[in-house]
Amino acid sequence: MASTSSFDVTTGVDYMEVNNAVSQATKEITQRYDFKGLKVSLELDQKEHTITLAAPDEFKLKAVWDVLQGKLVRRQVPLKNMKPGEIVPAAASSVRQVVAIQDGLTADMAREVAKTIKDAKMKKVQAAIQGDTVRISSPDKDSLQEAIALLKQQDLGVELKFGNYRSN
Repeated sequence: MASTSSFDVTTGVDYMEVNNAVSQATKEITQRYDFKGLKVSLELDQKEHTITLAAPDEFKLKAVWDVLQGKLVRRQVPLKNMKPGEIVPAAASSVRQVVAIQDGLTADMAREVAKTIKDAKMKKVQAAIQGDTVRISSPDKDSLQEAIALLKQQDLGVELKFGNYRSN
């Protein structure tokens, strides 16, 4: 019987790095002259997978978002997985924005990954959706490499991660 190899396709962020980036951004903002005396905040909620930004006006809020993006990039957190929401008015004439963190493939994204593999008509390569991951398997390791290359070319709006390589 031929052995099969497989890998999982998923997406996500390292919350420790996100937490560090939020802490660094908060520290930088408290030390910046243009934010002195202003009520500006960044809050990470790991359970809800969100970062909440608050500032006195839209201009300052965008500056806070720019600082946070810089810190996330330095910590190698994929910005594609950050989905900024609408800027909404908050109490005391301030504004607030919730940035959603994409952690795991949605059902639509998983179907898109599986569809991409099937549409490529790669010999003996199969894609199986397993919750928020897609397992891609094949008896030929070269076909798996081609599948990875194919998926890297696709733009699903998030950064794909390839892991959990197995050979049976």
